[in-house]
Amino acid sequence: MTVVTAHEDHEAHPDLRVWGLLTFLFSESLMFGGFFATYLFFKGTTEVWPPEGTDVELFVPAINTAILVSSSFVIHFGDMAIKKGNVWGMRFWYLVTAIMGAAFLAGQVYEYQNLGYGLTTNVFANCFYIMTGFHGLHVFIGLLLILGVLWRSRRSGHYSATKHTGIEMAEIYWHFVDIIWIVLFTLVYILNIL
Repeated sequence: MTVVTAHEDHEAHPDLRVWGLLTFLFSESLMFGGFFATYLFFKGTTEVWPPEGTDVELFVPAINTAILVSSSFVIHFGDMAIKKGNVWGMRFWYLVTAIMGAAFLAGQVYEYQNLGYGLTTNVFANCFYIMTGFHGLHVFIGLLLILGVLWRSRRSGHYSATKHTGIEMAEIYWHFVDIIWIVLFTLVYILNIL
């Protein structure tokens, strides 16, 4: 009689939850792609972009960008820790990532409070709030996933060097949020400053 280990069984039958997540993220990237295409269409067909009175500041979003990009490295440290069987290390790095995600959201709220224009001011403001707000929602969901991982890690043996799919899925989602922000930051902030 042959005994099949969990690792060998995983190799023979990969976890389809990750494929489900990747499919979901692909559909979300199409939605963001539609937002970006709409934004670029209006930018290309409007004489003055952004319109008068809806300038974007770069300081707070640049800090937010540094926080979010750095958090992708930090969450990866957590993934590397659990793959070495270090649950405490994973918890530490995921907690730091959660703090960074909360700081990003706080920065976004601060930016919204100090812009001086609202969702219905003009087409630029509408695009700006929809894209950054939708992205902020995704950061919030990612933050909930990270906190969920931390909550579940309280149970002894829930995550280990060979059992960490939930941790990997939270990391993949967080990297997706980061990549979307880099594109959004480039389109909305950098291209409008140049």
